[in-house]
Amino acid sequence: MIARRSAAAAACAAALALAACGGSDEPARPGGKGQPPDPNDKRAVALDCIVNKEGLDARLVGEKDIQVGLVDIGPRIEFLISSGEAEGRQFQGDAQGAEQIGSALLFLNDGSEDDLEKVERCLDDQ
Repeated sequence: MIARRSAAAAACAAALALAACGGSDEPARPGGKGQPPDPNDKRAVALDCIVNKEGLDARLVGEKDIQVGLVDIGPRIEFLISSGEAEGRQFQGDAQGAEQIGSALLFLNDGSEDDLEKVERCLDDQ
């Protein structure tokens, strides 16, 4: 009985050790490590395009946003469920200074014209 418990404990310890191998503290990025983003995830597809195709520094923020460059300086993209929801946000005055592109709201901030064109291309591709 004791031998079985020891063997079971050793097997569990080995399984845990193997599960921890190869991990990384770096968060997964859509399109990273040879994996294309899920085509149904518009935010992941846009981030992959912005970073890997257009070469801009960008990151996921919260549940719905992508921040390009520095906060409050670079463009911010908020993804909504539908283009109707994005249009409604603008109509209600909740998206002042934003450009609607499909179901996304692009907040320009102080982004350069070149960066904004790159981001717009990625959003237009969806």
